[in-house]
Amino acid sequence: MWNSGVSMKKSITVLVIAIVVISVVVGYYVLQKSGESRTSTTTIATSTTSIRLEGVILQGAGATFVYPQIAEWSRRFLDRYGVQINYQSVGSGAGQSSFFQRVVDFGCSDPPLSRDTWLKYNGSVLQIPWLFGPVVIVYNIPELPRGAILKLDAVAIAKIYRGEIVYWDDDYIKSLNPDIAHLLPHREIIAVYRSDSSGTTEIFTTFLYKASEGIWTKDLVGKTVKWPVEAAGRGVGGKGNEGVTLTVMQNPYSIGYVEWSYAIKNNLSIAAVRNIEGRFVLPSRETVEEAIKYAEIPRSPLDDFSQILDKVLYTPGANSYPIVGPTHIILWRRYDDPKKVEALKLFLRWVAEEGYNYVVEGYVAPPQNVKELLIKASELLST
Repeated sequence: MWNSGVSMKKSITVLVIAIVVISVVVGYYVLQKSGESRTSTTTIATSTTSIRLEGVILQGAGATFVYPQIAEWSRRFLDRYGVQINYQSVGSGAGQSSFFQRVVDFGCSDPPLSRDTWLKYNGSVLQIPWLFGPVVIVYNIPELPRGAILKLDAVAIAKIYRGEIVYWDDDYIKSLNPDIAHLLPHREIIAVYRSDSSGTTEIFTTFLYKASEGIWTKDLVGKTVKWPVEAAGRGVGGKGNEGVTLTVMQNPYSIGYVEWSYAIKNNLSIAAVRNIEGRFVLPSRETVEEAIKYAEIPRSPLDDFSQILDKVLYTPGANSYPIVGPTHIILWRRYDDPKKVEALKLFLRWVAEEGYNYVVEGYVAPPQNVKELLIKASELLST
């Protein structure tokens, strides 16, 4: 009786041990498979290098300001993912018009949407200031050697474009340039400006309005301007940054305003511009970063960005370049074509995570909070 009880207890003990062993083995196997599954899923989720969207074409249009950078990104994005991006460099105004008429999939505009436009499309349109760059003052004065740097302030520039300063050897310009005053010629200044609807013009004229001590008035601010110097017969229009660049190159004694990369590419002379601290500053990556670090940028791509120019132009900082502007990408929140949605999501994420490694000379990548806006926008896009 006692022996049979002991035998039974031993049998139960063996059975329990066997069950435990089997449970451990099965549990280990399940965990291993689960781990393999998680590892595989993570690889798929984070590895975008294997994604190909052959045949998808994205159409964009807008600012000439950003065209050199988009051309670089488009080439790399096509090589990586098979998505073709066709971008028309037609100016910010035309870009916004094409976008809202749904002629293109995305628009690019240096100024953001106006508050009225934002209110009209609130909730259905996304905008992100995805790149920053300086607008530079370029000039063609044959008498000045390449090593000489012309210094200008907003007062001098405003008076030139108002037609009130006529000659390069004007006393006010000479007072800004004591070291090269004797080299400044008695030649009429040709003021070159954008003839199309231009975000670069809005950046330039907004700076003049803020910094010229009342000389440049509010009615002369915008994408298109009725230039006073034109009425004086000393103004010439050029279409796009390309047109202004070419006009300055072809006309001795001219002055113009262009996006920095166009000046670099065409080896134009660039003026040092007086900032809010009273220092004459040339554009550089460091001086632009100094300017934009003071910018207050909204937290969502659905927000109103209409005041951003006022936040990045003529900012504090001893080394801050005073004429810096953003350029925005504008997208619909919803699209009919799911393949285009997938391609746009991928493009926004790629720019945020990798594209800024390939910034063309003349531009500055945005701060981290703007990169996060691109990711947020990619998450908001849907069909």
